Amino acid sequence: MAMAYAMDLSPPTFFLSPTPSSLRRLSSFPVSTFPRHSNRRLQILCQATAGTQPQSQSNLSDSNSKLAARSGQDRLLKVPISKIRNFSIIAHIDHGKSTLADKLLQVTGTVQNRDMKEQFLDNMDLERERGITIKLQAARMRYVYEDTPYCLNLIDTPGHVDFSYEVSRSLAACEGALLVVDASQGVEAQTLANVYLALENNLEIIPVVNKIDLPGAEPEQVLREIEEVIGLDCSKAILCSAKEGIGITEILNAIVERIPPPPETAEKPFRALIFDSYYDAYRGVIVYFRVIDGKVKKGDRILFMASGKDYFADEIGVLSPNQIQVDELYAGEVGYISASIRSVADARVGDTITNFSRKAESSLPGYEEATPMVFCGLFPVDADQFPDLRDALEKLQLNDAALKFEPETSSAMGFGFRCGFLGLLHMEIVQERLEREYNLNLITTAPSVVYKVHTVNGDTTMCSNPSLLPQPGLRKSVEEPYVKIELLTPKDYIGALMELAQDRRGEFKEMKYIAENRASLLYELPLAEMVGDFFDQLKSRTKGYASMEYSVIGYRESDLIKLDILINAELVEPLSTIVHRDKAYSVGRALTQKLKELIPRQMFKVPIQACIGSKVIASEALSAIRKDVLAKCYGGDISRKKKLLKKQAAGKKRMKAIGRVDVPQEAFMAVLKLEKEVL
Repeated sequence: MAMAYAMDLSPPTFFLSPTPSSLRRLSSFPVSTFPRHSNRRLQILCQATAGTQPQSQSNLSDSNSKLAARSGQDRLLKVPISKIRNFSIIAHIDHGKSTLADKLLQVTGTVQNRDMKEQFLDNMDLERERGITIKLQAARMRYVYEDTPYCLNLIDTPGHVDFSYEVSRSLAACEGALLVVDASQGVEAQTLANVYLALENNLEIIPVVNKIDLPGAEPEQVLREIEEVIGLDCSKAILCSAKEGIGITEILNAIVERIPPPPETAEKPFRALIFDSYYDAYRGVIVYFRVIDGKVKKGDRILFMASGKDYFADEIGVLSPNQIQVDELYAGEVGYISASIRSVADARVGDTITNFSRKAESSLPGYEEATPMVFCGLFPVDADQFPDLRDALEKLQLNDAALKFEPETSSAMGFGFRCGFLGLLHMEIVQERLEREYNLNLITTAPSVVYKVHTVNGDTTMCSNPSLLPQPGLRKSVEEPYVKIELLTPKDYIGALMELAQDRRGEFKEMKYIAENRASLLYELPLAEMVGDFFDQLKSRTKGYASMEYSVIGYRESDLIKLDILINAELVEPLSTIVHRDKAYSVGRALTQKLKELIPRQMFKVPIQACIGSKVIASEALSAIRKDVLAKCYGGDISRKKKLLKKQAAGKKRMKAIGRVDVPQEAFMAVLKLEKEVL
């Protein structure tokens, strides 16, 4: 028999390894037939049996993860500057940056498996729902390569063009970058923009082709695209699947081998680059920074060179990815600082931190003030929510220095705010957060841009609202912002995109094929033409395959006019828009026709007119609700009927002179939606 059943209390001298058949026979015995001590011995036997089985692949991976976890727990230990690697992950939206960051955190043991969740570094619910990174994050990892511990500082950046300045400052804090490209979608517009930013900062770029496990993946073709379009050597490119964990170890090894360490500048005066900041309700502004030169200790008095404000460093630490306090950070390290700072404006992204008593000679290059490019009006549907809207915007501004707002009054929608944003996505995110986090119900006017107006007396004013535009007799010229836009599309949709760009007053610059079936179109067009539904049209005309990237290139003079809407000869200021003269008629015709459908009929005739100055270019009329005054005239002379009609017309004229037309709020919302489509 393959196994001995010991029924006495004395321990057996040995046990043979059980066979499956003997275990089945054993399981057929009722448990009650064995004494209590025998049950315990059988349990021990089964545990010993389980330990004799050969180690599976999952057990091996578990042991590897445990080893990584042990090394990850030592990530606060100091390493020489030569063993520090600072890198960022750059990619187009939805190419797998956050998933790859998650896997790097998991493999290095920075985050335990039980704490792991998808998009770990994306803290906002909005980021998780949309699958995009809005607020960049940083994490410190420890990785053992060839028995030598290395400190890896990862900065996960946003992928959208609205946040390109934050991305540029994050890249300036690194020595290398992982360029992640989707194996099924290839090189896209934001991929190129991010690569150019990285090259401007002289970063070592490691090409990574992600999502190779997808059925439609074409990694070889994507590698050819990277070589031909970007000009990077892909002989050492890494193929990976962040979701499946393929190629992660190779990526970590490449980071150690190919990304250079920071320069040895610990003895110089302290200088650090701010790449992000946010407001904490209890501790004030928390600043994320990279130490470029020197070192900083807890309790040091620090100076922000651009804003000129100085504070005491109450707390410094590292992000791993949660905040962990340390006593000192030196050149090459990435961390955070808390100094009871009350406003994000005092610690802007791109600013330089230095020691107050031993100031640096010069600040780090590249600092810029955040400049809003897109403006819109935000009005509460319920007028009682105006104070709540003001409080909510002030709280959001604590975290977002790029958000600008000022009070605005509208005859149609009451009190609200004129807000400035970095771009359309930034505007959408702010509106969504106001409605979701602060329970506000908002009306958003059509987005507009900032115009530069030169007057006849030589002054130059910036105008973001049509109501602020000077009268035609006082204007000398009007300039509008232009953007350089690059469209990447499959070759089948080139004609549709050319038609779209030319309809939006685009100037064709260049077309080139970046691969056999993909082309790049370069246009220069007004920003005002792009802030409407340009992106939606781009996606719908190309079935979602095209992508775009743009950058502001300056102001150009254009033939722009103010289009006014008059209802019953009264100017309706909220419906006024600034349009190009060539599009004025079509926009005016669309607005008047829509208003005719939406405004309820009155007891008198109501003219609806679109005007440029005093010239009417489009007109519609609401016919009056008329009582049939001839109903009682069943016969008699025609003069009797004429008398009644004349009396009715005189009453309508008198009513029109003193009557007011109340435009319902639903009509305003519908027209604002129409403006977003036709402008």
